[in-house]
Amino acid sequence: MILSDRDIKKALKQRLIIFKPELDLQIQLGSCSVDLRLGNSFRVFKHSHFPFIDPHDKKLAFDMMEEEVIKKGQTFILQPGDFVLATTIESFSLPDNLLARLEGRSSLGRLGIVVHSTASIFEPGWDGVVVMELGNLGRMPVALYPGMRICALTFEQLTSDVDVPYSKKKGAKYIKQSTPLPSKIADE
Repeated sequence: MILSDRDIKKALKQRLIIFKPELDLQIQLGSCSVDLRLGNSFRVFKHSHFPFIDPHDKKLAFDMMEEEVIKKGQTFILQPGDFVLATTIESFSLPDNLLARLEGRSSLGRLGIVVHSTASIFEPGWDGVVVMELGNLGRMPVALYPGMRICALTFEQLTSDVDVPYSKKKGAKYIKQSTPLPSKIADE
């Protein structure tokens, strides 16, 4: 069951779902989702320095990407064909019986911007910022502004509490992330 705007407001009031900073519900609440805003931290590939990606090389993931922090008032230009990791301004936490699903925004999709390739589910017990997999599928560069609404979250009720929430998993690689961490697939 997907939560409606009424149910989202109720969950926020009861502090079942917690956002930091708090949401501006007048602007960010939809009929069954909440919009999140683009942060100022991006992780970009240094693709001209490496011949390929080796998912088993733990050090390579950090070496082949660099964090770029955009100053207030500046833009991040996402070039055609580029892929970057980016964060939202908001972090959030979930209880043990809700999951969140990351969705793109139609207005950006119509410009060729996708906000996730595969990682769309935030498991019950999640706590941290959203790290998006931004891509530009279009033929023209697109300016992205920190603070703009970039993605939406929907929330789904599970049939019961999970036995092991994400925050208690041994392999919870991205719990409490605050920056766009590179892939930790080599840690599996």
